[in-house]
Amino acid sequence: MPALLPTRFVGEVVWLGRVTQSEVTLRAEALQSAQLTFSGIEGECHGGLTRASCVRTKAQYPKGTEIRNVRQLSVLSSEELAQIASEMGLSEIDPAWVGASMVIKGIPDFTHVPPSSRLQMPSGASVTVDMENRPCVLPGRVIEEDRPGFGQAFKPAAQNRRGVTAWVERGGAVAVGDSVTLHVPDQPAWAHIDKARS
Repeated sequence: MPALLPTRFVGEVVWLGRVTQSEVTLRAEALQSAQLTFSGIEGECHGGLTRASCVRTKAQYPKGTEIRNVRQLSVLSSEELAQIASEMGLSEIDPAWVGASMVIKGIPDFTHVPPSSRLQMPSGASVTVDMENRPCVLPGRVIEEDRPGFGQAFKPAAQNRRGVTAWVERGGAVAVGDSVTLHVPDQPAWAHIDKARS
């Protein structure tokens, strides 16, 4: 029996992009289409099969340890970006400001889809959700360049709305306008999560 089940939630890709100079800026360049490979999107600074561990994994590894790259893509929800913009007092958030790889509309509470969920495109290309992408200050610096006075408001407004990080499980083409089917594991939530976190 399959452990991953397709759901009735089918979204749409409304934006694609890549960050090409992360040492300079998190700002992404918009794309109409992209080829997903096992290393991510070609030319994306966050791509690659492995990466150096960072502050997000400091409880597991010393900083700079080579680990599997499960943060190849940053996938966000257009609905959640609109909520962030509203809370910040902006009319919209340009996905380029937040270094987005892909923006999807039509999947509710997208930031909290279960880890190991799959997002599958018509070409067969499929990405695996790693986990929620926690907000940081870097998008705020880009926002500040284009909307002075608003940059610092990003991090608090993006709590629980920053989307997910993901990695490519099966390569293939993706384009703006493509459908995206959400597949989720049939595993129930772990009953001891509250005790483990206390």
